[in-house]
Order: sequence, then structure tokens, then C-alpha cells
Amino acid sequence: MTYESVLETYQPVIGLETHVELGTVSKMFCGCSTQFGAEPNTHVCPVCLGLPGALPVANEKAIESTIRIGLALNCSIASWCRFARKNYFYPDMPKNFQTSQYDEPLCVEGYLDVVVGDHTVRVGIERVHLEEDTGKNTHVGVSGRIHGADHSLVDYNRAGIPLVEIVTKPVEGTGALAPETARAYVAELRDILRTLEVSDVRMEQGSLRCDVNTSLNRPGAPWGTRTETKNVNSLRSVERAVRSEILRQADILDAGGRIKQETRHFSEQSGDTRPGRSKEEATDYRYFPEPDLVPMAPDVDWVESLRTGLPELPAARRVRLRDVLGVSVEDMIHMTNAGVVDAVGATVDAGAPVGEARNWWLGYLAQRANEQEIGAAELPITPAQVARVIALVADGSLSVALARQVVDGVLETGADVDAVIAERGLQVVSDAGALEQAADDAIAANPDVAGKVRGGKVAAVGALVGAVMKATRGQADAAAVKDILLAKLDAS
Repeated sequence: MTYESVLETYQPVIGLETHVELGTVSKMFCGCSTQFGAEPNTHVCPVCLGLPGALPVANEKAIESTIRIGLALNCSIASWCRFARKNYFYPDMPKNFQTSQYDEPLCVEGYLDVVVGDHTVRVGIERVHLEEDTGKNTHVGVSGRIHGADHSLVDYNRAGIPLVEIVTKPVEGTGALAPETARAYVAELRDILRTLEVSDVRMEQGSLRCDVNTSLNRPGAPWGTRTETKNVNSLRSVERAVRSEILRQADILDAGGRIKQETRHFSEQSGDTRPGRSKEEATDYRYFPEPDLVPMAPDVDWVESLRTGLPELPAARRVRLRDVLGVSVEDMIHMTNAGVVDAVGATVDAGAPVGEARNWWLGYLAQRANEQEIGAAELPITPAQVARVIALVADGSLSVALARQVVDGVLETGADVDAVIAERGLQVVSDAGALEQAADDAIAANPDVAGKVRGGKVAAVGALVGAVMKATRGQADAAAVKDILLAKLDAS
């Protein structure tokens, strides 16, 4: 069964729950550090460990960041809301409950428009609520999961970090574009969060994680039973998880089976989903209002000041940049889908021509990013550094081949462009005497090729150019070398 044939019979409905670790200095309800990568269980205290008698105090900065996220997603901000206890037992939750929000979230009823190919899809936002993150389990063994593990380790450093959950309404009507819509939504959301500077949104470190809900139904029939694929941690995997789950559910339905409501896990290696546990309902968590925290009633004037203080959001910025850059609608869609509009704009702001900036971000940099399965904008190189490379190519200091080596050096070491050039000796050889000698050596070492060029087979000069480039470690200007060789061989 192909994906296309499935869409002839079934309609997918997707929904996304995105968890965002906020970039606050301290945790949600205590003063412990949120720094990533510390020794396990060193950023903990009686509050985030849930020890008896410890009382929480809400992090004001986290509340402010959540409201700003809600405003950027066109949500209504609650005039009154409160925290609740979400009760469940799992080793990464030291209190045996999570302080979250249930029926009274901070932000509700918003939307986010995303571009999918040449379509714009409006994704409804049901709620944006604030909670605390859990700890991290490491299951030691072949499976990497609790089932089949030899033993498990728990690090509570992450427990209590402010976590915002953004829940979409069911997204239907996207048909074959459902996987691409899911990816585009998470990519656009990530850009907004990065613009707001509320999180570093590093999916590989878990500061942005996505749960993907998927169901299938026949046209005109009620929505099918959904599954929830948990903690998908890359844009590529979000798209693959939706596509895989659509195919899996279609196989079961075609065979007359029923979809089980459950959580599932996505395998990066196999590209499919595996069963986790049965899916709980809200009643299973026994929510009740958190007795140790007072309700929140955001001041209207404060909320409006946060609204007016929002930065230019990615969608508006792209519209402005399209006019500033003077690119076509097709080019803008291409750059948007690649996630490099801002990078191209910033590279132009740093002095690079539009065409060169576009070509580098959609060309070589995109190639390097694809090798690492990340977006080009995630590469450890700044638009200013790219602009510097472009300028050096333009003034003849670097050839295109050398420029790529310089970019590789920046990506590998994090050093500045000029430092990489100096350390690796990547300047173009412009000494006329050195080029003349290299050309003479190439002619002397390849008399048969030289004879062909003298006899009128000018295309054969390419082999001699290659020999000179090899001798100069690619640091000569190939066009200048060709001219020198043709002049020496009296050919044109």
C-alpha cells in the first residue's frame, strides 16, 4: 500500500501538543538553576524533589513568557486562572504529581497560519498552559526503553523547569499534506519562540518536544480513534511520524481491525512507531486545584504592555523582507520552507548581495545541514560570517572552492572567518610568478595533453588546469590559470 493510495480511502486528522522549556534562570517553583548539562541531580532542592513541607513559589518570568507566547499565537489571555495537580506515578516525577493547569489555562482560543507548499493552513490553538517539566529517565540496556532495560537511572535536574504546553485543535482537511503541515507548524512555532527569546528551542536537547496525535476516518464518517506519538524531537521526525502512523493505521483498518487508543514512540532508525502504554483520559489523572499556590489574575494593563512590546513576528518579517530583498513569491516560499528567510535577510543586512546570500543558504549551507539532518539556520555559523565569505569571494581573496573550505572550518571550530583562513592558509594564490611556475610544471609533466591543446583541442586544457589546482592545493584562481596555460600553449 502506498501513501497516495491510502489518501484515496481515508482522511487524516492530526493534532499537535508541543512542549517548550522556557529559558528562565531558575525553575518554575524554586530557585534551582535550569542550566543544561550539569552533573545529574546537582540542581535540585526540597521543592523540586517534592520533600514534605516544601512550598512552591511561582516564577513570574515564566508566567510573563507564557502570556507573550499566547499573544503571539493570537490567544485570549485568561483574566483568572490557577494551577492544578496532575496525579500519576512515574520515576521521573518525584512528587508523584505534576503541577500543571487543567480546565483553567492561561491562554486559550488562538491560531497560527502556516505555509505548506503554496497553501496557507490555519491551525487552531486550543490552549497554551504553564506547568513544570519532569526529570529524565535513562533506561540502560539494549532496548533503550523501560521494557527490556537492565536498570534505569533518574536525573532530577530537569524536574521543575518551566514548561509551556501548546495544544492545537484537530487539524483536518489537509489530506496528503498532513505530514508536511505538521512539520511546517512546528517549524513556524519554533521560529516564533526563538523570535520571542523565551526558549532556545533546541529539539536535540529536549527544550522543544512534540507529541503528534493522528487518526484516520473515511470521508463523511466520524473521526477515528487517535494515537499519540510521544516526544518527537526533530522537524524531520515529526513529518515521518505522521506519515508512518497514517500508513500503519490504514493497514489495520483495511484488515478489519480497530485502532487502539495509546501512546506510541517513534524510531529514528526504522522510521515507524512502536506501542507504548494505553492512553489515559483526564479523569485518570485525578486533577484538583493546587492548594499551595494562589490563583493568577494577570493585570489587563500588564497584558496590553506585553502585547505592544512583542517583536516583529516571523510571518510579518517575511512579508517585509520579500519587499526589501526584492525576491519573487516563489523564491520567498522556497526560503520559507527551508527556514532561511531570516538568515538570508540578516546576511544581506551584513552587506552581501541578495542573490549570493540566497544561493549560499539554499545551496552549500543547506547541503551541510542535510548531512546533519538539521535546518540550515541551525548551523553554527552567523549571517555576518556568511556575508564575510561572500565578500572575500567577490574581491578575489577566495575562490568558491576555498570559500567552502572556510565555511567548513567555521562549522567545525566555531572560529571567525579570517581566523580560519589564516590558520589553514586558504588564501587564493595571486602571485603571478608562482602561477607561471605551476603552469610550466603542469605542461612539462603532461606533454601529451599540452600537444593536444597546441593542436587545437582547447578543451583538453582542463586536465592541465586541474594539475595546477592540485599543485596549489586549490588556492589558485582557475580562470586565471586557464588563461595562463592557453597563452603559454599559444591556443585560444
